[in-house]
Parts: sequence; structure tokens; C-alpha cells
Amino acid sequence: MLLLALDTATPAVTVALHDGRDVLASFAQVDARRHGELLLPAVDRVLRAAGVKLDAVTGVVVGTGPGPYTGLRVGLMTADTFGLALGVPVHGVCTLDGLAYAADVPGPFVVATDARRKEVYWARYEDSRTRTGEPSVDRPADVADRVAGLPAVGAGALLYPDTFPDVHEPEHVSAAALASLAAERIAAGEELPAPRPLYLRRPDAQVPKNYKVVTPK
Repeated sequence: MLLLALDTATPAVTVALHDGRDVLASFAQVDARRHGELLLPAVDRVLRAAGVKLDAVTGVVVGTGPGPYTGLRVGLMTADTFGLALGVPVHGVCTLDGLAYAADVPGPFVVATDARRKEVYWARYEDSRTRTGEPSVDRPADVADRVAGLPAVGAGALLYPDTFPDVHEPEHVSAAALASLAAERIAAGEELPAPRPLYLRRPDAQVPKNYKVVTPK
């Protein structure tokens, strides 16, 4: 097993290589505006650090969000392209699950990432491997009663201390955690799903209401 993992669902552009037992190399850079520019050089950097060529990869793992439309799409399209070019499976893992897996917090706890518009993407976990329910997007004040008293993980929680007063690391997801979680699930015989983006809401860019289509006669 040699898994190439990547995630662009948060401001972090993160890549890792995992051999089924250990993380061989990883890289992350936080820059919310340069996902497309940074991702492929990060993949090259990780492969070189591990002394591995791309054609040795046996599977691709990609974070499926939730996350903003543009950033999330970069990772998903890149993962699909690698999968097609190499003829290997592409596995989707919820980005929030990767954050939970890396958290050194006894359950239950909450994972929250920044959804912008004064909202968070969030989910509740019983422990680092067990999510209870589907991820949601909400204003922090609207979920305060549901997360009261629970520790929280993630950059979204850091932004709203009134709702999430007890925040723990990590702040951003790491591809190393995604790869380790995927490798663990595969070794246990679990069939990982194909990547399906968790957008949770419509993209910021919209077609104007009075838009007129002009076609030549």
C-alpha cells in the first residue's frame, strides 16, 4: 500500500504519503487563496522527500470537505486526475474526520472549521474515530446549546470563543492524519467511498437573476 493523500477544503494545502504503516513524508502550507498554485508543487515535494516516484502510488486519499466550493474543488479534481492517470482507486474522507483523528481530546468533542459568512462547518464526535451524524453548516450562536460544555477542535472554533471556549489542537487538517485514518480503515477491511464533495451550500458566485442568454441567429 502506498497512499498519496491531499486536502484543500480548508485554508491549509496539505499533502502526505503513507505506506500503510507510517507516514513517509508530509507537507502543509496555510494560504486560502493559492490552493491551485500550491498543491502540485506540494505533491512533488512530498514524493521527493520520500524518495518515491508518482507511479509507485497505489491509491489516492482526498479530503471531501465540507469546505468552500473553489478550494475544495482543487483537491477533488487533482485527486481524480491522479486516479485516472495512474489507474488507482481514489478514496474520499471527510475533512472533519481527519481533524478529529488528529485531536488528542477524549470524547465527546466537536470539530469546527471556518465556513465564512460568520458560520462554521461542524460535527460532533464520540471519540477520534466516531462521528455522530452528518456535518452541518450553521452560525455558532445557533448551535451553542448543542455544543455547550464540549471541547472543540479546529480553526472555526478558535474564531468564536463565546460558543467554543475550550479549543484544542489541531487548528487545520493534515493530509498525514487523513492518510493514517484511511490506511487504518482499509486495513480493517472497510470499503472507503469514492470522493463526493460536501459543499453544504451553494457557491458564492451566482448567475445574475436578470441574466439574458444571447445566441447568434
